[in-house]
Amino acid sequence: MATMKKVQIEAKLGEKFRMEAKIHNHLIVVDQPQAGGGDDGGPTPLEYLLVSLAGCITAIGRIVATQRKINLRSMTVKVEGELDVEVLLGKNMTDRPGFKGFKAMVKVDADLSPAEKKEFLHEIDRRCPVSDNISQLTPVSVELEE
Repeated sequence: MATMKKVQIEAKLGEKFRMEAKIHNHLIVVDQPQAGGGDDGGPTPLEYLLVSLAGCITAIGRIVATQRKINLRSMTVKVEGELDVEVLLGKNMTDRPGFKGFKAMVKVDADLSPAEKKEFLHEIDRRCPVSDNISQLTPVSVELEE
């Protein structure tokens, strides 16, 4: 039987592009660079998506390493993606606004052979909810709340 967990946040738009969310004891700030009309008070939503993927890879990496009793000394994750900004600015109405793809480059510092590191990384990706949500079709519902 599945053990379901609901994850929920609430965020509020402030001045210009600044958005804040209080999550547990953390204040998360999303903003745009000054060149984009913001105050550069925090990363952009797009950057947070990349951070989310990197964070999931490292967290699942730690879980897998602990379960397999692997001495995982560290992991370094670089994530990149490209998108057409003309779409989100409303200048191009034919393409989709999202990233065309993501690339996560992971360095694993553990006593594993290159083949074992690849298998370890494959297991991490298979179990990472963020990777799954951005690589598979996940329904999104944006609704007006009264």
